[in-house]
Amino acid sequence: MDADKNNAVLREGFLVKRGHVVHNWKARWFVLKPDKLLYYKYEGGRRDSCQRGKIPLKDCVLTCPFLEHEARPLVFKLRTASGADHFLEACSREERDQWAADITAARDKLRTADGGKVKNRQKAAGSHLHNIDLSKVLDSMYDVHSGIRMSNHVEQGSTYSNCFSGSAVVDWLVSVQLALTRLEAVTLASALLEEGFLRTVGLRSMEALRTAGLSEQFMDDSTALYSFSDSLKKRGSVKAETSLSAMELSGQVMKTGYLLKQGHRRKNWKVRLFVLRSEPAFLHYYDPTKDDLSPAGGFSLRGCLVSSLEDNGVPSGVKGNIQGNLFKIITQSDTHYFIQAPTRQEKMDWIDAIREQT
Repeated sequence: MDADKNNAVLREGFLVKRGHVVHNWKARWFVLKPDKLLYYKYEGGRRDSCQRGKIPLKDCVLTCPFLEHEARPLVFKLRTASGADHFLEACSREERDQWAADITAARDKLRTADGGKVKNRQKAAGSHLHNIDLSKVLDSMYDVHSGIRMSNHVEQGSTYSNCFSGSAVVDWLVSVQLALTRLEAVTLASALLEEGFLRTVGLRSMEALRTAGLSEQFMDDSTALYSFSDSLKKRGSVKAETSLSAMELSGQVMKTGYLLKQGHRRKNWKVRLFVLRSEPAFLHYYDPTKDDLSPAGGFSLRGCLVSSLEDNGVPSGVKGNIQGNLFKIITQSDTHYFIQAPTRQEKMDWIDAIREQT
């Protein structure tokens, strides 16, 4: 019975893992079980049957978010009881937090089963913000080396320089332990906004400030933009980007996720991070092994056709020993993209989301 329990799958999906010896990043398929986290390699469009590694969960320490990798804000860190560090990156903040919550729950259950006690974090968090010095918070946040990172953002076609998103502020406040929970971080950020230390940038954050109550003025949202008060001296200003793709990257993010894409020339399968945007409707894909924040490719969804491919047999144009759950996108210029989702449900979700934009 215990063996059956330990073999139960609590969660599975793609994460990007940093190597131990060579610190490069590789997409791996992770399977969370009650006492361990296993990971596998995808080769030629199919998951290997043999696991590539195992991370024991007993007495592990999880840090989420882990913000020491500037170009990778969606990383969390797992430190095992033996002191081994594992750095894992998710495709979205929501996905990262769900993985972290499930891993934490599994670890706490192991601790309880061994007769240990799990700390009540909510109780400890109750008085954490009492009499906090906002000026010191601002100084830490503004520090050029360890403070929050400013960059350029595009909202509804307009480019804003030297700013950051609401979710980035919340991530940073939690990571440096100025707040113990995301809710605490939002409360603290709202106080900074109320006192004029932070200001809104763009329409989304400005509208929230105008219409919301005091406790909801600050948005834990990757599309709500903020910056430091104009009265503060500019530090490390970021040059304005002049990318030709600024307009196509300005749409609202509707869906993100790791999918397998077949290359056009070599016909090999690679894991890519796909981002679906609307107004304008574009589908971009990124190489998760690289720190480059620019997409590896993308196309307009205007006039596109998307269709599901059956799993009985290999469809024409598809190469490799594929896992299944295939779909195809044909662009207006007649370019064919073959894409493979991890599950049938994810395939249908992506097809529905893309069709809404075409």
